[in-house]
Amino acid sequence: MSDLSDLAGRILAAAIDEIGGITRDGQVQMADQVATTLDTGEHLLVQAGTGTGKSLGYLAPVLAHLASDPQARVVIATATLALQAQLANKDIPAAVAACAQVSGTTVTHAVLKGRSNYACLLKVRDGQGLEQDALLPEPGQTSDLGAEVVALREWAEDQAGSGGLADRDDAPAHTPAAWNEISVPVRECLGAQKCPQGAACLVEKSREKARSSALVVTNHALLAIDALHGGTALPEYDALIIDEAHELVSRVTGAASVELSPSLVERVAKRCLAWLSDDTGLDFLDAADVLQAGLDAAEVGRITDPSDPLKEAFGAVRTAARAAVSGLGGGDDDDVERRQAQGAAQEIFDVAERLAKLDERDVIWVSESERFGRQAVCAPLSVAGLLRNQIFDVHPSVLTSATLKIGGDFTSVGYSLGLGGPSEGGYRALDVGSPFDYRRQGILYVARSLTPPSRDGISPEILAEVAELLWAADGHTLGLFASQRAAEAAARYCREHVPERLVLCQGDAHLARLTSEFINDPEASLFGTLSLWQGVDVPGDTCRLVIIDKIPFPRPDDPLMQARQQAVAEAGGNGFMSVAATHAGLLLAQGAGRLIRSLEDRGVVAVLDPRLVTARYGSFLTASLPDFWMTTDRETAIGALRRLGNGDGGEAA
Repeated sequence: MSDLSDLAGRILAAAIDEIGGITRDGQVQMADQVATTLDTGEHLLVQAGTGTGKSLGYLAPVLAHLASDPQARVVIATATLALQAQLANKDIPAAVAACAQVSGTTVTHAVLKGRSNYACLLKVRDGQGLEQDALLPEPGQTSDLGAEVVALREWAEDQAGSGGLADRDDAPAHTPAAWNEISVPVRECLGAQKCPQGAACLVEKSREKARSSALVVTNHALLAIDALHGGTALPEYDALIIDEAHELVSRVTGAASVELSPSLVERVAKRCLAWLSDDTGLDFLDAADVLQAGLDAAEVGRITDPSDPLKEAFGAVRTAARAAVSGLGGGDDDDVERRQAQGAAQEIFDVAERLAKLDERDVIWVSESERFGRQAVCAPLSVAGLLRNQIFDVHPSVLTSATLKIGGDFTSVGYSLGLGGPSEGGYRALDVGSPFDYRRQGILYVARSLTPPSRDGISPEILAEVAELLWAADGHTLGLFASQRAAEAAARYCREHVPERLVLCQGDAHLARLTSEFINDPEASLFGTLSLWQGVDVPGDTCRLVIIDKIPFPRPDDPLMQARQQAVAEAGGNGFMSVAATHAGLLLAQGAGRLIRSLEDRGVVAVLDPRLVTARYGSFLTASLPDFWMTTDRETAIGALRRLGNGDGGEAA
């Protein structure tokens, strides 16, 4: 055992004692291997099942490393705000205290987020944002939005006066529209040197704190922005921990994607008119109409033809935006609104230029929705090269999650991250298991007798199966559906056929409120879509049944997934297995993982899609799931649920 591993082990033991926890073999093994990576610089992928305590499993060796090298800095990147908050408010303070106790060194730490997550003092203090007549539609009264903005401005001033950072997560309750009135997009920020409030800028203070800290906690999106823009978003660092690593590709893809709509072009053009010549301003406004006409004439879906008329529309927007940016140049540096309008026009130019290129490394398509109408979307075909070249080739990295072994091994996730396969020497891979006994605690029921799902929506026989299972479980059900329409149909059916049980459905109210009601009402059930597959943690008897109506393959009309499958196939691989089946395996693992969240949990995961056991790819998908005891017999599943309802807390199987 190396000196670093020994110190990490002692810090881990002290931290566990600090929080009153118990030592877990997988956590100890993880800490030792992370310490090895920090010693050798070799990348490490760690699957740490739910209940392992992976946060302390990597924090202990990271703090040991930082205590041993005062010049070092480590960045931890998470996907969700919930984990970021847990790290900042619970895990890191406990681990830092343990490190100080063991080593005598107190490691400094900070949380760093993107610019728009902090209040902008220029907008707070100089009246940027809502005008007073919008805040006060009638004498003595404020609109709901105006009242929120007033409260946010008061809070931001209190934060600035008390040395806080005015982080959005600490703000009073508010809507996104209200937050937009006190924050600023990256492109519209004047920069600390030119901004009248630059000396007091809270974003700059957050960055200063990060630069003076040895441990920095950020998110996947900011990590991606740092990689995309040459390391300008994060302070220099020596090693990287990526938690919730199963979401990294999706989050980086999102950060590297752009959208362009006629309404956006028109809105930015109107902001710029006051400083533009009549011809330049009218050309910018007309560009929105040209884009609208092009989108209306196009088919919804991917654009690949260089002669597509939309390319000319993108070019028209690019030309008009370039002229506007030029026209907004010069002038007085103190003209804040002009500078911000120029930043918004520059953003339009950059997006239009990228779209007009139709680069083969990008996937460009026309999307349509009731809310936003038609717009053009551009996403990278792959982010593997970006991750490899800008992150992994530069920093030794540990990537960890409860779900990294898709199809039973690390190959799929390794290639998606640009690291290749384990045999190629790009990384070491480790599965430290879980403290849960899945075969004793849970049953996987696959409804083999049902008809495979179709594109016509959820079938009557599946609805009847959902209702029977919910009845057997006396509620206590988390329903994970492939579409909002299916979730709503199942909720209506169960409310009619099992009226004595409360069925909540995503969309009925804010998701946080529905989740709270689900937890507080012991016989309630909650039905929903994607955000429930990954975002709900309800240990205990609240959830004794997880229903999955359909294998969560990507939509067949998803242009990005189609393009990625095609690219794999053209390279000689199996596009379906590499992209669609891997996507489904990851979501299935995440969804099934909602059931067992503690050592006491018992229950059933019911997959109402017989393809899980009848299709050739079924074994790949089941290998991605926790090792539940499996059955295709409905009565076995019903009987197990009834026993749990009767208070039999023994083995689920």
